[in-house]
Amino acid sequence: MENFKMVAKTFFGFEEILEKELYQLGAQNVVKGTRSVSFQGDKGFMYKANLALRTALKILKPIHTFKAYNEQTLYDGIQKIDWSDYLKVQQTFVVETTLYSEQFTHSQFVAQKVKDAIVDQFKANTGERPSIDKDFPDLRIHIHIDRDFCTLSLDTSGVSLHQRGYKTATNIAPINEVLAAGMLILSGWDGNAHFLDPMCGSGTIVAEAAMIACNIPANINRKEFAFERWPDWDSELFDKVLESLLKKTREFHYTIIGFDKAPSAVEKAKDNIKNANLDEYVTIKQADFFQSEKEVEGPLHIVFNPPYGERLNIEMERFYREIGDTMKQNYPGTNAWFITANLEALKFVGLRPSRKIKLFNGKLEARLVKYEMYAGSKRTKFQNREENSEE
Repeated sequence: MENFKMVAKTFFGFEEILEKELYQLGAQNVVKGTRSVSFQGDKGFMYKANLALRTALKILKPIHTFKAYNEQTLYDGIQKIDWSDYLKVQQTFVVETTLYSEQFTHSQFVAQKVKDAIVDQFKANTGERPSIDKDFPDLRIHIHIDRDFCTLSLDTSGVSLHQRGYKTATNIAPINEVLAAGMLILSGWDGNAHFLDPMCGSGTIVAEAAMIACNIPANINRKEFAFERWPDWDSELFDKVLESLLKKTREFHYTIIGFDKAPSAVEKAKDNIKNANLDEYVTIKQADFFQSEKEVEGPLHIVFNPPYGERLNIEMERFYREIGDTMKQNYPGTNAWFITANLEALKFVGLRPSRKIKLFNGKLEARLVKYEMYAGSKRTKFQNREENSEE
């Protein structure tokens, strides 16, 4: 099978860890970009990347690049492709756009022009036309325009890869699965310690933590990828790729626990963990973090997503002070990480973070912060050291 270029899309701040993931999977010619990493591989690797990458949102397969200066040259560029190679007239498609151009500023207009060029080609050649289906298309086409440079790609993934397939129930402010996985990787989580998410909501962070710990492919529970509707779909090859990934899963010898004080969240988290077939690794409990103490001997790794006040009504100053007090008094021998988009609130934690990493949670600029809780007399000494500069 021939190698071809692909582009994995990701969030700001995850480019380096996605690059590392791709190297570890066996990708070739890996090149880091902005919110993306390009690489090369064959069809089997395309299947593997979609199944296994934890920090990719989509895998695109570029099929044509050209210059477009106006509406006509855009139309002509699309018409140069023989679309019958990718689409049957009875099938459906959708066009998605990313625009960084002064000439092309309206995404719906560009999508319509691309659609017209494809449909007109089919009508000229067959007298019939394929239809648009925005929800469940047979082919997802992506056009990226940077000034006058157009890249036309096929979307190999379908709906965003953060939709893993295990989450049927969410709470009021669910965290994106790709964001959760990236936070865990940035925190150094590798499964070699006990793990706690003390505000687990619908269970996303503990689910992703368990899959990382056991090296379970991130998208093993997903129902469908876009490439399964392509003319060259090879189910036998896909099964071989999946089987090889499953052979690399590993045992996990510690505990993963999720707390939430809301009974409704606990039920949702339990359902999602069960859907993900992770209930042998993850325990969900109804508990108030502020009333809790460290339950395990030895190192404990904490990662959580406290409410920001954007969608949940909390008294911010007191809430973040309690986070700091609880970690300091009740969780010695712990590395604790959390993400917040309320940068003011960090002042109230009362501890100095040893790391701060700039990320985005949706459109909100956020910080992933690390606090090191040392046991015994070291604690005060280390907590007073100067915080590192922002990354």
